[in-house]
Amino acid sequence: MKYLFLVMALFLSACGGAATNETNQNQVAPIDVPITGPAATPIATPAVKPPADVELEKQFAEIAKDAKGKVGVAAVVLETGENASLNGGEKFAMQSVYKVPISMAVMKQVDAGKFKSDQEIEITKEDFVLAGQGSLIRDENPNGTKMPLWHVIEYAIGESDGTASDVLLRILGGADEVQKYVDEIGVKDMTIKNTEKEFAKDWKTQYENSSTPAAAVSLLIELRNGVSLDKERSKLILDFMNESRPGPNRLRGQLPESAYVAHKTGTSGTQKGITAATNDIGVIALPNGKFMVIAVFVGDSPADEKTRESVIAKIGKAAWDKWGK
Repeated sequence: MKYLFLVMALFLSACGGAATNETNQNQVAPIDVPITGPAATPIATPAVKPPADVELEKQFAEIAKDAKGKVGVAAVVLETGENASLNGGEKFAMQSVYKVPISMAVMKQVDAGKFKSDQEIEITKEDFVLAGQGSLIRDENPNGTKMPLWHVIEYAIGESDGTASDVLLRILGGADEVQKYVDEIGVKDMTIKNTEKEFAKDWKTQYENSSTPAAAVSLLIELRNGVSLDKERSKLILDFMNESRPGPNRLRGQLPESAYVAHKTGTSGTQKGITAATNDIGVIALPNGKFMVIAVFVGDSPADEKTRESVIAKIGKAAWDKWGK
């Protein structure tokens, strides 16, 4: 896992502490450096939203046919308001996409002084997600461990670690606290109810943790451009998303390797030949310097993984080509 030392220093400077992770005992000294890079400066958005791009929406619909399931898309260019959608108001199972609002809710509590970025979080065997659910923390530390809060968030976002996500929910006091945060920032049609462990116990549970594509885009706009979080904390989440390893063949799949793609995937299991969720949401820097926010959800699809991921990649590339000129 890559450690974003400069970003850590910025984050810790704002929080008044220095982090020590469980494998590197060298402290990162706080430094006073302005935030820079693609996630740094809020973008002025247009006061009036232009009409939807009908031609691009037709492309989305044509690409979506390959999934043979339900596909939802919402996409917008922050600077111009150019937009397109497909089933943008329909609800989809989020799966690990919900680690973004969970991490944002934790960062809000760091801002409020409830937590410190460098405070040690104990992770016990009781916190581990179940066998078959992804968790590097569990696999690398079979007897449990301790690590700074920022590192738990890095695992949750960068590795989509289920144990990390459930630990964040635990220290927050449960999913209700995340829902409260989401409601307070005005994101509608997004529901967070359960832990990762609970997903594994009942197939239907995942559908209760849902979002529309439009709601996911609203969340990302708040993360990238909003006021609910300190900008350094927002940037840290976005940096972890840009470094995220899962889903290289989704929104990143057909874009240049050097492209800035701060994204978070979500993936379910497959039951009776149907995969409930193959998702990716992200903030993407376009070739013309503008920023696109996009959410693509592929739900209840009988198609194989390569096809489902290809649908997401093609939709992302279609929007990139149209709005990146």
